[in-house]
Amino acid sequence: MQGMADERVSEAERGAQQGLEAKGGAELARALLREERAAVLATALAPSGHPFASLVLFALSREGEPLLLLSALAQHTRNLGADPRACLFLHDASAAAKDPRTAARAAILGRVKRVPPADEEDARARYLARHPSARGLMNLDFALHVLAVEEAQIVGGFAAAGWVSGADLRKPEP
Repeated sequence: MQGMADERVSEAERGAQQGLEAKGGAELARALLREERAAVLATALAPSGHPFASLVLFALSREGEPLLLLSALAQHTRNLGADPRACLFLHDASAAAKDPRTAARAAILGRVKRVPPADEEDARARYLARHPSARGLMNLDFALHVLAVEEAQIVGGFAAAGWVSGADLRKPEP
């Protein structure tokens, strides 16, 4: 009996993946990354490993990956120092105001690393273009980081959900 249930789940998952692809697949997540400015960053709480979530603002790197401006004092930054794996969760905020269950959303998985010095000027310009009020933070204990995207789960609404690779999600930004 369990085998039949597994087949139904697999069939349902295949149908949801097809529904996601019909709604644009990775392009749906790229649109969320372009249009939204804030997301929830989930990290592993050091040292217990419990899930820890915080609100962050983000911009996009030249490669289309999320840029984060993080304070050295923040708990999520300390967590990332112990374990760089993270999930950035974002959703269509205007659609969620009407019905959160049907709003497009993405859970983007990867590893957070400090922006390399060679890319820092470009990353800074991109971040400040999206968040001009962050200029003063750049002179404090804040540093730019990038979420190196490995994969993402995208939900496009009812019966439209699935996984996309980091390569499919990344798209160079102008």
